[in-house]
Amino acid sequence: MIYTIGQLGNLTGTKVPTIRYYEGVGLLSPVGRSEGGQRRYDEPARQRLGFIRHARDMGFTLDAIRQLLALADRPAASCDPVDGIVQEQLDEVDRRIAILNSIRAELARMLAECNGGTVGRCRILEVLGDHSLCLSHEHQSIAGDAINRPG
Repeated sequence: MIYTIGQLGNLTGTKVPTIRYYEGVGLLSPVGRSEGGQRRYDEPARQRLGFIRHARDMGFTLDAIRQLLALADRPAASCDPVDGIVQEQLDEVDRRIAILNSIRAELARMLAECNGGTVGRCRILEVLGDHSLCLSHEHQSIAGDAINRPG
């Protein structure tokens, strides 16, 4: 089956600009075009994009995906490097879970210490305004990373 870029996007849940980006960074090979200039994707391209999309949903970086795709293109090779890449991702997920658990605990503590008084004496606002009042400083500079995964 042959797909337009829009059809490919719909099938994989990927936006058209993202598909173009993946082509630009070499994760997807450039494809042929119709007489009208439309990109035409085949089933292997759909499968590859599905792989990329699923790997991104699992938090893998583009570099890790590039490595995984290169390994997938060598079916007779050992899967030890794949295991290593996935172990690194698992370690990263565990690190982020620890950070999120720290944030959760701090938020729960702030709520528990709130006396429901006035804003001028609000413990939550006080703690948010002075990070040294937090029990854990683990989330200080990397909390955003735990939620916003870099490419």
